[in-house]
Amino acid sequence: MTEFFKDVTKTLRLPPGTPVPVGRVPAAPSKITVFEYDAEHCRERQMASLEGCFAQRDRPDVTWINIDGIADLELIRTIGEHFDVHPLVLEDIVNTEQRPKIEDYDSYLFIVVKMFYRVPPAEEIVFEQVSLLVTPDRVISFQEREGDVFDEIRQRLRQNKGHIRKMAADYLAYCLLDALIDSCFGVLEWLGDQVEDLEERLLTDPDAALWGRIHRLKREVVLMRKQVWPLREVINILLRANTPIIKKSTGIYLRDLYDHTIQIIDNIESLRDIVSGMHDVYLSAISNKTNEVMKVLTIFAAIFIPLTFIAGIYGMNFRYMPELEWRYGYGAVLGFMMVVGLGLLFYFKHRKWM
Repeated sequence: MTEFFKDVTKTLRLPPGTPVPVGRVPAAPSKITVFEYDAEHCRERQMASLEGCFAQRDRPDVTWINIDGIADLELIRTIGEHFDVHPLVLEDIVNTEQRPKIEDYDSYLFIVVKMFYRVPPAEEIVFEQVSLLVTPDRVISFQEREGDVFDEIRQRLRQNKGHIRKMAADYLAYCLLDALIDSCFGVLEWLGDQVEDLEERLLTDPDAALWGRIHRLKREVVLMRKQVWPLREVINILLRANTPIIKKSTGIYLRDLYDHTIQIIDNIESLRDIVSGMHDVYLSAISNKTNEVMKVLTIFAAIFIPLTFIAGIYGMNFRYMPELEWRYGYGAVLGFMMVVGLGLLFYFKHRKWM
């Protein structure tokens, strides 16, 4: 969190719209992938530069330009110049701490969402920002690094499965958003398994390591909730957008996307309540465990108190004590102490204190 504020201070004295990396921006070269397709054809290319993309601006095909890596600020500025992207949008693209949102710039829509995934075997959720520029015939996507959840969409484009190659760019944008939202379900399933495992351990063997796992899990759920909640507003604005970019035929798919978002939010809220309750359960379990230990120690102390009293009596150095000269005094006192201890033990068991 401190690093975020340090990054933000870099932009305070700069003119609005100056692209400055904020947040996690890996210093890696950008990778450009282009899909150009229609109902009959699909062409996929890896581009070394953007010149080839600019040459295809006036073609009637739908174009998907995917850029992995946003550390190359010159590349971001070049995109802004050739596609008439507002400088404030360019600034938001390289700021990976953006809240999910949507903005209408008449000729294009700018959408910011978060992508969630987990890299096994690490017990940590990885999320990164995905920015989309949507025009009537083009979608430009920006990602922090290489690797995403869009492989199924690429396969559908290559193999001409479903409606994607028969639809306009707004349907492609829907497919990308749908893939991002569906990725949340896999993460939620993993979180649910973690919660079940922690609940079982809470009831059997609560320890200090378990407290750390609960705290980390709670932090991940809260972080995911923070990034998913604004998605409902983003999808709702898309549904109600009065723009020619979003076709009426895509509206029904966006409604389904809205339902998925609500379902994810409900699941996150349920997990959040469960994990929050697990803090109280853990403290109660530790308290009960401590009470059990203290009860055993108290019982032993209660048994030895009268024995200590008897030993204290016969440990006094008075000369004229009746049992001092008795031949069987030592054995009698030991036997009496044993009877007292066993009697107290039987009494505690009878009262079910043990």
